[in-house]
Amino acid sequence: MTAGRPATPGELARACAEAMWKDDQASQGLGMEILEVGPGRATLQMTIQPHMVNGHGIAHGGFIFTLADSAFAFACNTHNERTVAAQGSITFVRPGKLGDRLVARAVEISRTGRSGIYDVRVTAGDTVIAEFRGHSRSIGGMLVPLGDTGGPS
Repeated sequence: MTAGRPATPGELARACAEAMWKDDQASQGLGMEILEVGPGRATLQMTIQPHMVNGHGIAHGGFIFTLADSAFAFACNTHNERTVAAQGSITFVRPGKLGDRLVARAVEISRTGRSGIYDVRVTAGDTVIAEFRGHSRSIGGMLVPLGDTGGPS
């Protein structure tokens, strides 16, 4: 970081994630952790707890979707433009189980104008649990104030 401002795209991505994380009660409340963030990508993890298991004894799909959606959110906000989901869909490949450490890796596929497309793969170890695709829309504003280019902000 230079004079308090992110100097590289990677530093900017991490600063954006820190700004979002401090107010993200949903992700924190479910025990999610950010493992990695970079320009157009993010990796989050969450362990399936007893309150996340449905009547079939497997992870409720809503919790898997929420993990994927959070990874998507952090990935699409790495460019310092406030961005929200416009659409998201998920395909459940295999069930998650109580105690599974789920990892969601989000990757930017396309970003043009105010719209983006992101793919998220949710795994438990080497097993693919779900595939998610999210469409994002920038809504204006920045997560991290950058100040002018004439000096420190």
